[in-house]
Amino acid sequence: MKQYSHRISILWAITYLFTSSLAFAHTGVGETHGSLAGLAHPFSGFDHLVAMVSVGLWAAQLGGRATWMVPLSFVSVMAVSAILSMFITPIPFIEGGIILSVLLLGLLIAAAIRLPILLSAIVVGIFAIFHGFAHGAEMPVSSDALTYAGGFIISTALLHLAGIGLAVAFQKVGRAQWLRLSGAAVVVGGCVTLFSF
Repeated sequence: MKQYSHRISILWAITYLFTSSLAFAHTGVGETHGSLAGLAHPFSGFDHLVAMVSVGLWAAQLGGRATWMVPLSFVSVMAVSAILSMFITPIPFIEGGIILSVLLLGLLIAAAIRLPILLSAIVVGIFAIFHGFAHGAEMPVSSDALTYAGGFIISTALLHLAGIGLAVAFQKVGRAQWLRLSGAAVVVGGCVTLFSF
């Protein structure tokens, strides 16, 4: 359990690094609106919300270095993808890719699939491309890009931490099967979203 506690501390430290940059932001309207809009965006859709928490659930299920490497891969690729979306034509099938990420993450958790760390990081990195493009494309015109990005990065990291915390809690009380049931619930939610898409 000490290992999990150490890894969670590392993720909190990463979150703090992202939040500390916002403390020095100017107090203009664009910056303020940008950070609030960015913070809120991952919570604005069921698919984003569930995918972010699922990344944390799967990372904790994988255990070891994957507990922090998998979420870090997601956040990093998502940030780069969001920046790219501001300068290039949007990639096709963004919404479809987001829904697919929810379905596949749910399956990975429900089936307790353990991939090598690098492959796991690549898998969530691919999912993060779609989420990042959606975040960048939906940035309000009045927002400052940096504070907007900082906002959704913080929210994403916190949602990853929530997933990790939930998975660790399940394991701590000897209910690891609840983690797999959570994955099955994510798949059901993804299917509902897919058919209403």
